[in-house]
Amino acid sequence: MAFSRAGAFAGFPFSGEHRYDDAHSRRAAVDRIDMLATVFDTAFVVPGTKIRFGAEALLRLVPGIGDAAASALSLYLLYEASRLGVPRLLLARMLVNVMLEGAVGAVPVAGDAFDVLFRANRRNVALLREHFARTGY
Repeated sequence: MAFSRAGAFAGFPFSGEHRYDDAHSRRAAVDRIDMLATVFDTAFVVPGTKIRFGAEALLRLVPGIGDAAASALSLYLLYEASRLGVPRLLLARMLVNVMLEGAVGAVPVAGDAFDVLFRANRRNVALLREHFARTGY
């Protein structure tokens, strides 16, 4: 079986192709990114407190590989944002958030607390929503 754009990878956006061409699909994509960011950053609550954390905070508890896996999840959200056609400057700003969270998050204990408080994915969704509020969906 040969792999080609017409075969197994039909519909997969290759480099430079934006998948979200109309306002409805862009809104749905931003909502999906928002939902993922919630799971990654604020899905759970510490009982008896108002402290929220997500799947990334749990991943970062695993030394080494957990930090890399959590950062990869955040980078997936940036990939989706790039498919929305956001400006490179906005992507760079979002990348700085992810890099900061990844770098500080690698520090034992203090990095885990920083990850719970900083919430890079929620910040990036806020940046996306601001951008689309200014420019329109």
